[in-house]
Amino acid sequence: MTQSDTQTRRHDDPASILVISDTAQGERRCRIAVEAIGARVVSTAGPADAVARIGEQIALDAALVDLAEDHGAALDTLFGEIDRGARSGRYRSIVSVPIELLDIADAQVRHGDIALLCAPKGIEQAAALGLAVANRSLALQDIGREHDDSRLMRLSEEVARIARALAELSHDDRGKPNGEDSRLAEAPLAFRPEPARTDPLRPEDIRAMIRMRRLRDRFFDSELFADPAWDMLLDLMAARLEGRQVAVSSLCIAAAVPPTTALRWIRTMTDRGLFERRSDPRDGRRVFIDLADEAAEALERWFAAVQQNGDLLPG
Repeated sequence: MTQSDTQTRRHDDPASILVISDTAQGERRCRIAVEAIGARVVSTAGPADAVARIGEQIALDAALVDLAEDHGAALDTLFGEIDRGARSGRYRSIVSVPIELLDIADAQVRHGDIALLCAPKGIEQAAALGLAVANRSLALQDIGREHDDSRLMRLSEEVARIARALAELSHDDRGKPNGEDSRLAEAPLAFRPEPARTDPLRPEDIRAMIRMRRLRDRFFDSELFADPAWDMLLDLMAARLEGRQVAVSSLCIAAAVPPTTALRWIRTMTDRGLFERRSDPRDGRRVFIDLADEAAEALERWFAAVQQNGDLLPG
């Protein structure tokens, strides 16, 4: 897209969305999300012809992708194009996949302008699309050098509408306002030294703690005690002691929260240095998540402190 292309677009034109789906149901979900934010579907495509369809679009604000199956090389080509599109700034993308495709998608679409969702609710898909379109629209308006009061008012209204959608999403995911997103913004964890553990830490100790946490869910609403960061830390620590590799999809399941919520935590924990991503040497379409050495040492010291205090392992 050239600068002259962007300048010919009016600030009040509806956003142009390309819908890419491999099922009729997925296409319907995408259309509902597009309609919910006041955008328009400029074209639809399946995974096999999506790249060609993207190339045909002169002005494209976002690609909304909703997939149910692995399409092999065609899927890899599509993900490669989506990542290139984000890196070039040509368009943004929202990719929705089931848990079975999460490892493939997470390994190939890594740019920050791509929202990766796993089995999302409708409001979550619409909210992600709304954010992508709002950010894209602001960039285009900056290029066009439009600074009138009416544009700012419309932009403010658009941001407010998206904020309301995200507030509703927060209620959906956490059962209360200001859910996990507020905790994601906390300062990085400080690792404090503790006395060394006298007995070696065993994976069965950690697995027992995890079983206690899942047993608790039988008697109380799981949302009351949802703590995905801690659940993932425990699972990765047990896997480290067992010498087992953990894929992104497996870690999302261990988090015991909606997969898209788990994905946000994984990316945040990785950014903060607690988790490390490592490509599977036998399968380029998959990524493993490891516990960082410093985080593992902190967990060992915590278990040592619990043991020295004579406390039972908490759930």
